[in-house]
Amino acid sequence: MSDHLPDRDRSRVRAADADRNLVAQLLSDAFANGQLTVSEYDERTAAVYQAKTYGELDLLTGDLALSPPPASAPSGGSANDRVIAIMSGAVRKGEWAAASRIDAFAFWGGIELDLRRASFSAADTTINCVAIMGGIEVTVPPGVSVEVRGMGIMGGFEHVSATHPGAPRVIITGFAFWGGVSVEIKAPDKNL
Repeated sequence: MSDHLPDRDRSRVRAADADRNLVAQLLSDAFANGQLTVSEYDERTAAVYQAKTYGELDLLTGDLALSPPPASAPSGGSANDRVIAIMSGAVRKGEWAAASRIDAFAFWGGIELDLRRASFSAADTTINCVAIMGGIEVTVPPGVSVEVRGMGIMGGFEHVSATHPGAPRVIITGFAFWGGVSVEIKAPDKNL
């Protein structure tokens, strides 16, 4: 969000999609470190995408201790990526560059993240999955370390693990509320 606006005018200036996405990321981080309950996170995230001004966005984060996401990633890759499916679907598969942090948010929708032909921009790739009445499928190739730390609340969060010293590591965090997160280790299809 722009910090170049005078305080008296900032609250009335219209926000852009990039500003709403940044606030959604900050809320996700606040939830992950225990500052928000599930219902608070759900309410605030829904309000982010309805917000029209900086003032409305500021109200959603004013009581939180926040640190902005890093400005750049190591080794020139992207530090953050966001995949959102709200009453829709989203797919990342084939050849693509996986950021060091991927936030996947599915609300009444589904997301497929297929890492089998992805290139990793960092030694550790963290995928923060939030599935609310939706589903997120993560497919990882053999030979990649996998660590799952998520939880299901009236939903499912599949725990799969694999350890391969020296290999890229995928860490899957987050929660599923009336939804599910599935994790599968599977070799690439010949047709991919």
